[in-house]
Amino acid sequence: MKFEVLIQNSENEIFEISKSVEKVEYSTNRTGSPGKLTFSLINDAGLKFEEGNTVRFSVNGTPVFFGYIFVKIVNRWGQLSIVAYDQIRYLKANDSYVFTGATAGQVIQYIANQFNLKCGIIENTGYAIPSLIRENKSCLDIINYAVELTTRNTGKVFIFYDDAGFLSLRSAANLKSDAVIGQKSLLTEYDYKSEIDSGTHNQIKLVRPNTDTGKADTYIIKDSASINKWGLLQKYETVNEEMNPAQITNQAKTMLAYYNRALQTLSVQSLGVLGIRAGSMVMLNIPNLDKISLSQYFLLDKVDHVFSSNSHIMQLQMRIIQA
Repeated sequence: MKFEVLIQNSENEIFEISKSVEKVEYSTNRTGSPGKLTFSLINDAGLKFEEGNTVRFSVNGTPVFFGYIFVKIVNRWGQLSIVAYDQIRYLKANDSYVFTGATAGQVIQYIANQFNLKCGIIENTGYAIPSLIRENKSCLDIINYAVELTTRNTGKVFIFYDDAGFLSLRSAANLKSDAVIGQKSLLTEYDYKSEIDSGTHNQIKLVRPNTDTGKADTYIIKDSASINKWGLLQKYETVNEEMNPAQITNQAKTMLAYYNRALQTLSVQSLGVLGIRAGSMVMLNIPNLDKISLSQYFLLDKVDHVFSSNSHIMQLQMRIIQA
């Protein structure tokens, strides 16, 4: 395996530092936080770069990361540590936006244009958000909220991420990996947890402000069988006043179908596979895992890759949601 690390400074000088770097760590998270690249090298007086300069990382000629240096640390022995983030880091800036009848993809493209960020594949979600008003919120939170509303109202999961220098929005179904990870294929370790302590709700309560009556309209969708089994676990949210009763009810039903499940999480360590990132769908094959056997695709919530000159390993975190 051959990896390449390139730094380009503001004077367009390019430094190929791969031979000076022993290990590179690359992390992605499906919550929408920026992709992060970290590495260390011996500080060389010939290197001229600073915060804001670009970093390119590729493996065997395949682009993996393109981003910008945000942190430089030098210790007493002259070791230099670098932290770089992809374009999504710039979306942590706060702003206010009003969108009417826009899809999540259109929200992304509009904000990206405002911040001079590059877009790649932006899939049409097929769902126009009736009204999206966010004041003094981070642009990343606004985009994540638009994507979340899309999932709630369509039942389809979309992934917002930076693809080596291009902001992208794609259906999770279109991010399936060909890799199979299991006890006889790539997997080295795993930890499994089952709970209803977080992310589980069997009653959805949506409240819509009503300026005509001066009161709030309340919509409740619940699963009595689940409440008898686990107790009442309610999720409460306020929805936009412009939504009609049918839209609110549909959203509540979709949310109940998503949240009314026991949450099971799995952390897997395996040999590394290029292209697998948070939001990817990966086939997992682990028989006799507690009371279940896994042999299906799973959506990855967090992925950490570690590259060195002679190895590539990855840590995968995912949720296994069952009723």
